Amino acid sequence: MRLVIQRVLSASVTINGNIYSSIKKGLLVLIGVEENDSEADAEWLASKTSQLRVFDDESGVMNLSVTDAGGEVMVISQFTLHASTRKGNRPSYIRAARSETAIPLYEKFVSLLKEKTGSEIKTGVFGADMKVTLVNDGPVTIMIDSKRKE
Repeated sequence: MRLVIQRVLSASVTINGNIYSSIKKGLLVLIGVEENDSEADAEWLASKTSQLRVFDDESGVMNLSVTDAGGEVMVISQFTLHASTRKGNRPSYIRAARSETAIPLYEKFVSLLKEKTGSEIKTGVFGADMKVTLVNDGPVTIMIDSKRKE
């Protein structure tokens, strides 16, 4: 699994012209699931995300988690995080998991993140054509891959 985590002042997802969900200060998490991912990957990433210290403390040092900072979380599925651009100019998505694998792991990640943060997790709709709007704060953007834990 791959995540792109952005610290945001606000974010929203629009589907068919209607705002589906939105958050204020917090984390926008884009998640891509690969065919060989497992619940262990979801568990590790949910722990990592919930504890990621990217919010400023009273001294202006990034030392607080999203929970510590009173922030919200939005998780959006994005299979293009597994794009391969090695050959040619059109990305290949062969490594991205099919929906039978990806949906349960996406839902597991969201559930685990809710459990670990103690907060509602806003989402988009898996597989929908979504328009995501965000105001990146910092900017702070972190990439995490569960296959690269070292």
